[in-house]
Amino acid sequence: MSAAIRVVALSGGIGGAKLALGLYRTLSPDWLTVVCNTGDDFEHLGLSISPDLDTVLYTLAGIANPETGWGRANETWTFMRALEQLGGEAWFRLGDADLATHVERTRRLAAGESLSAISDDFRTRLAVHARLVPMCDEPVRTMVHSSDGVLPFQRYFVERRCAPKVSGFEFRGAGEASLTPALCAALESESLEAVVICPSNPFISIDPILAVPGMRAAITACRAPVVAVAPIIGGRALKGPTAKMMAELGLPTSACAVAEHYGSLLDGFVLDTADAAEAEAIEVPCLATRTLMLSEDDKRTLAAEVLAFARRIGRTTR
Repeated sequence: MSAAIRVVALSGGIGGAKLALGLYRTLSPDWLTVVCNTGDDFEHLGLSISPDLDTVLYTLAGIANPETGWGRANETWTFMRALEQLGGEAWFRLGDADLATHVERTRRLAAGESLSAISDDFRTRLAVHARLVPMCDEPVRTMVHSSDGVLPFQRYFVERRCAPKVSGFEFRGAGEASLTPALCAALESESLEAVVICPSNPFISIDPILAVPGMRAAITACRAPVVAVAPIIGGRALKGPTAKMMAELGLPTSACAVAEHYGSLLDGFVLDTADAAEAEAIEVPCLATRTLMLSEDDKRTLAAEVLAFARRIGRTTR
């Protein structure tokens, strides 16, 4: 792994990808490593699908669908229409261009390549200079404990549109997973300046990453400050079901509750100015700023502020 590594970001899908893009466009492109959640991965229609990994890939490559945040821009849907005509499972939408990613990934996994190697090749072919690192190469599957029973994550999230009440989560296979060499090298790098936890859902996007054995220890041991950005503004989620999940789990829907969830892992915490008063109850240094990323300038500005904050606070004794 090159000594050029300066920032490691932990990210889920759409929300995390926005800050990842801001970091990518603020830093020298090869100074960023994005660790992507693969707990959302699943097998569908015989294909190996990695939703969060692909969302970050497409976003950094500049080919993400600007309206949805997921999938590819200028997508066509011939495959899905034909599948529906045949009575196939059409609840998870796969565009024609996006389908090529899943077909090629599935072929190469079956041939014995690792998810890390395939992902690295994909980002190179799409001219992404940042490194995209899956949280592990072994399959880990997020299972949602809900009022409708234990559901595979995509069944809960996409098919049932997050309607069932949540009571907990498990990450099947995490105990058998291990850190990849690329991920270890990134966290052990002497040139590492910051670890940024993007504003992704703490429970279903970041916790699966942290569930990989050795991940928490490697982050704790790294030389750089660890800073998280809250995915909550004024009691509402920036994207997705974060606030709904927190309420159903009996937690306050607040930025402070997110900081408490990460606990001693953090050296600093970034929250929106709307929640600035909550900083007094948070045990690590806080930065209150605008965290809503509506434009490209918003993403770059927040990324620059997060990096400046990380440099300012440095690493505490964790």
